[in-house]
Amino acid sequence: MKIIDTYIIKKFLGTFVYAISLLIMIVIVFDVSENIDRFIENEAPLRAIVFDYYLNFIPHFINLFIYLFTFISVIFFTSKMAGDTEIIAILSSGISFRRLLFPYLIAAIILAVFSFYLGNFLIPKTNHTRRLFKNTYMEKLTKDNDKNIHLQISPGTFVYVETYNSDYQVGYKFSLEKFSGQQLVYKLMADRISWDTATSKWRLRNYYIRTFDSSGQHIVKGLEMDTSLVIKKTDLYKVKEDFEEMNMYELNEYITAEKRKGSIAYKKYEIEKHKRLAGPMAVIILTFIGVALSSRKVRGGIGMHLGVGIALTFSYILLLQVSTVFSASGSLHPALAAWIPNIIYFFIGLYLLKKAPK
Repeated sequence: MKIIDTYIIKKFLGTFVYAISLLIMIVIVFDVSENIDRFIENEAPLRAIVFDYYLNFIPHFINLFIYLFTFISVIFFTSKMAGDTEIIAILSSGISFRRLLFPYLIAAIILAVFSFYLGNFLIPKTNHTRRLFKNTYMEKLTKDNDKNIHLQISPGTFVYVETYNSDYQVGYKFSLEKFSGQQLVYKLMADRISWDTATSKWRLRNYYIRTFDSSGQHIVKGLEMDTSLVIKKTDLYKVKEDFEEMNMYELNEYITAEKRKGSIAYKKYEIEKHKRLAGPMAVIILTFIGVALSSRKVRGGIGMHLGVGIALTFSYILLLQVSTVFSASGSLHPALAAWIPNIIYFFIGLYLLKKAPK
């Protein structure tokens, strides 16, 4: 590495840290003003507000907007270098435009690795504490499903619960059916199902079992029975965006388990998985687009470059949201939904780099 490489990397990372830090403070001020009534009403302790909520909010916010502020940082300091004719001096000294991109690539990779670590390992840990605070003092993140809950817990095995109360961990009018092909081979019904915390098993009351085989139908009745049903408590009620607390390995395990059961509930989790992989790559792609846009000295200076850059970044975010919605509610594959913006902007970046000053 040369002195100019170190200079550009320091400029890049320094501008990014300054910009994201400034906005974090502004966002926290606005968030406090918006939620202060909830904090007072629910008697949230000051220590919990500072350390459990806002301290754990910072990594989440950084990763949420890391590619936006990477792009803005590149636009800002590169435009300033171009305005001060530093880019012209660098190219005139014999350094090619392609070689000029090297320090940008190094800084972008540093931020991409940082984003990958945040999204897949650190934020799931901090989100656990942040969401616990949020559930206690701000809004209830768990919500009971409406009546008539239907689940597929494994291929050919279906569960029905008429109602379930997550506070008391009790469900009513429970049934479990197993099919072999189109043929019903087993049916279990119970008036009440409850979670026994002592044994970590489901307990049935007033149960009724019917089995079917070549010899006919067999019926067993009973008052109470402990079972080892492969049903998670969270299957019976909704937890708002619970994937926020899952690291990369837990997310993969959950997706695999849901696919094994034949459930389609894994889709939003797979979208989240691919977004965590596509996000760091977007940092690199948007960095090169930023360099290509802002390395030319133009009338209007930084303002012109920032305007175009912010418009491009928000169009990227909009495209990501649209493709995600199509995947969640349509037939678009989750991987394609997360990577479509990167693919499109990759080719935009190639075109802009080709047109950039040489």
